[in-house]
Amino acid sequence: MEAKVEYTNGEVTVVWQPHICRHTGICVRGLPQVFQPQERPWIKVANAATDAIIAQVQKCPSGALSFYMNADKPEPKPE
Repeated sequence: MEAKVEYTNGEVTVVWQPHICRHTGICVRGLPQVFQPQERPWIKVANAATDAIIAQVQKCPSGALSFYMNADKPEPKPE
């Protein structure tokens, strides 16, 4: 299984799993200021409001894009 890549704006984190991406381009057409496949990094979460990012990520047909709210992510427990 390939690694996932995370991009955050401090409020939301977008998770990309390249191994399941079908490259339909829905993300790029829907929010081109955030999803820029010719650039590195290709996801620029600072370029749109959190609500717009979430709405677009939820349209990903393959599930390669997902998100979580940073405030909801549990902190790792110390060993």
